[in-house]
Amino acid sequence: MRKSRLAVGMTCVALVGTMSLTACSGGSGDDGSLTFMFRGGPDEKAAYQAAIDKFTEDTGVTVDVIVTDADQYATKLQAAVAGNKVPDVFYIEQANLQSYVASGVLMDITDQVGELGVDLDNIWDYGVDSYRFDGALQGTPEGRLYGLPKDVGPFAFGYNKTMFEAAGIPLPDPDVPLTWEEYVAICQQLTTDTDGDGTVDQWGTGPNVQWNLQSLVWSNGGDFVNEDRTEVTVDTPEFAEALQEFADLTTVDGVTPSAADAATLDTYQRWMAGELGFFPVGPWDVSVYNDLEFEYDLIPWPTLGDGGSGTWVGSLGIGVSGTTNMPDEAVQLVTYLSADPTAQQTLVDANIQVPNLIDMAEEWAAEPDAQPANRKEFLDIVQDYGRAMPAAYTYGAAWYDELWTNIQPVLDGERTAADYLAEVQPRMQALLDESNVNAEQAFAG
Repeated sequence: MRKSRLAVGMTCVALVGTMSLTACSGGSGDDGSLTFMFRGGPDEKAAYQAAIDKFTEDTGVTVDVIVTDADQYATKLQAAVAGNKVPDVFYIEQANLQSYVASGVLMDITDQVGELGVDLDNIWDYGVDSYRFDGALQGTPEGRLYGLPKDVGPFAFGYNKTMFEAAGIPLPDPDVPLTWEEYVAICQQLTTDTDGDGTVDQWGTGPNVQWNLQSLVWSNGGDFVNEDRTEVTVDTPEFAEALQEFADLTTVDGVTPSAADAATLDTYQRWMAGELGFFPVGPWDVSVYNDLEFEYDLIPWPTLGDGGSGTWVGSLGIGVSGTTNMPDEAVQLVTYLSADPTAQQTLVDANIQVPNLIDMAEEWAAEPDAQPANRKEFLDIVQDYGRAMPAAYTYGAAWYDELWTNIQPVLDGERTAADYLAEVQPRMQALLDESNVNAEQAFAG
């Protein structure tokens, strides 16, 4: 069994200690090398180092690599920005793009990418458009490019195939989503006391509200914000039903660990130990999940209403500093990491991401020995039913974060979802209004 996320994170902290951020000083190194800052564990670091070694071999451009733990990356990058020591090339969060554009931290790379002949049509539209900005809206095909995707991160739904087989439950259809009623019924069958000591030790599922509620809301026809991102829409019957059904998994259906149970052993650890029937799976999980002591696979997300399966697609981008001394070489490195087939193969072989290149991804999903077997579900999410996270394209996420601040009483069955959402919507709206005003002011200058 592979290391837990905590163990990987601790390893990354040790790596940070050996790679000081002072390497970013002044952007490009004094010896004419580029600096590239990213986040990730040992698997990702090794894959990127191999790709960068090949880049240097092919171009003669050397690259100083700075890697941080995922939890520390944003803080470290912000410190570099504040100290005018921005790396030449670095990971960018979707939600930070607009502020970095407004402040000149990110370079507009549209023309350089065009001159290099990058086939953007062979990269997922969602990935490319996430780093476009037209001066008003992010994520539109008409916007200028301020980065290219490091990856696309479709948040898929997995199940413990070994547990299903042991319980004699037919395996889910890989192409047809379970209805919510079917999903809950299976979870109830799987929730049991396997050792007979009077305590439940196997659960149907264990979702996290901040990462899984989106699926229920979208499948039920609700949303967090309107199309032009000016109105918070959580106070609708569709949204309330979704949140209530989510809470009911614990308080009514009894198929998920309670908050007290999760405090003893969180649901990620329970999944890793083979104690959950259903659990989300991201491409970043595959290198770890493939070494678990049970077999798992992917299926479409269950549907609550008539909206079809819903889930989110994340992404990290790779951008170029607006103050780099080596702009041409920096853009060349970005396009290499994002769109070069050899570099992409190196990263994909490490089981850390879905291929950015569409033709490569289709071949990857169809491999006969694919693990998980239904890799195609990742592509279906990117191509079909995946959406950006609600705050991915707004100028700040405070409005969205407010939803989760006092949601626990709903999850514990002490408040109804409808009452809570009616109360929190005005606070969220005020924060979104403030965010939009800040955006207007940032770009007015």
